[in-house]
Amino acid sequence: MATPPESPDYAPTSLPPKGARVLAFVAILVGGICGGLIGYAFADLSCADGCAALAGFSGLLGAAIGAVGVGIVAVLALRAMGEWTARRPAEED
Repeated sequence: MATPPESPDYAPTSLPPKGARVLAFVAILVGGICGGLIGYAFADLSCADGCAALAGFSGLLGAAIGAVGVGIVAVLALRAMGEWTARRPAEED
């Protein structure tokens, strides 16, 4: 096992790469949008009369549920990535 450098500012990090964090953020946005569309469509198809308020509320509720669900999965995936590999600082010459 390699020993860490003797630098006082060295701190091992398990932070996932920036690309993975951006991908997780985009996935949360897509999950929220899809949940909103599903919630709106479900309420719109269930109501015979123009229930715009109910459809809008269902869309917002669906968006929140979808975003929270995808967010939980994204956080768990990012934590698992961080535990798999610990990033070390670049070697200085």
